[in-house]
Amino acid sequence: MKINYFYSAALCSLCLLASCSGSDKKEEKNEKKTEAIPVVSVETVGERPVDQIGEYTATVEPDLINNISSSAPNRIKAIYVDEGMRVSKGQKLVVMDDVNTVSYQTQVDNAKANLRNIQLNYDRAVELFKIGGGTKQQVDQMEVQLINAKNTLASAERTLRNVQENTVLTAPISGVVTARNYDPGDMTGSLPILTIARVQPVKVVINVTESELSHIKQGMPATLSFDTYGDETFSGTVTMVAPTVDPGSRTFGVEITSPNSDGRMLPGMFGRATLNLGTRERVVVPDKAVVKQQGSGNHYVYVYNPSDHKVSYNQVELGQRLGAEYELISGVEPGSQVVVSGQTRLANGKEVKLKK
Repeated sequence: MKINYFYSAALCSLCLLASCSGSDKKEEKNEKKTEAIPVVSVETVGERPVDQIGEYTATVEPDLINNISSSAPNRIKAIYVDEGMRVSKGQKLVVMDDVNTVSYQTQVDNAKANLRNIQLNYDRAVELFKIGGGTKQQVDQMEVQLINAKNTLASAERTLRNVQENTVLTAPISGVVTARNYDPGDMTGSLPILTIARVQPVKVVINVTESELSHIKQGMPATLSFDTYGDETFSGTVTMVAPTVDPGSRTFGVEITSPNSDGRMLPGMFGRATLNLGTRERVVVPDKAVVKQQGSGNHYVYVYNPSDHKVSYNQVELGQRLGAEYELISGVEPGSQVVVSGQTRLANGKEVKLKK
């Protein structure tokens, strides 16, 4: 009787343990199932007007270029400027050998003397003809000689002026010397002695795509910046839009003119030009909603579907960064709920719970 009592007690204990163990496993399984559903936060996004800002690589070019050369080969006596120096219009730049000036001056003097002599003979012939001491033919012949003498003198004077002008070379414009190809004592050749560029104003050249071309008009403002000057910006205005495409780059050239009143933008400098191409209605999402795919340049946004509590993995095309937000060109519809936290455990089609 005592044996049966102990046997019954042991059997009850085993049943109780088995019941407790089964209950614990069931609860653990339910907990794991609950934990397997990620908890996320979402935000509803919509469209709003966004300024379409275009940024382009820009190259500074001079507004005007003048090559300083002698009209005929000659030896250089002196050069008063060097590359990088600023010059003013009319400033003396180069002095050439004037060895030929004396001979050309002699030709002018001889032409003047010859003209005076012919003029006297012509006047005498006219007076003689008036008193019957000569013929009309003689007067006509002397008149032809007079005309030829005047032409000879004019030609000699032009030659002398040309030689004198090419003996002392002056700056035709105010600007910066961008090239010096000879030194004193050199004979001039095919290259210009100096090159002067006018840099007030300057032209800033950019290239735009065919899709952007229709938004760019003459007269629209531009902002220019250069790494050399940090955050400082310069103003400009679009003054020329190329009517034809560059076959190499498949882009259109655009010229922006800037006053460059302080002269700090120099030919050859590289910078950036910014243009406002108007506004468009765009979906804007928080930057924390954007996920970059590892190993590629693709970007994605998880979009929550309230009907089945699942998320879709939408590839998006980013536009501009707007502070703590991104403009989206495509990939998400207005009114969508995008995931802004908890993305690390998500996958396409994954069921989620919303954070309360």
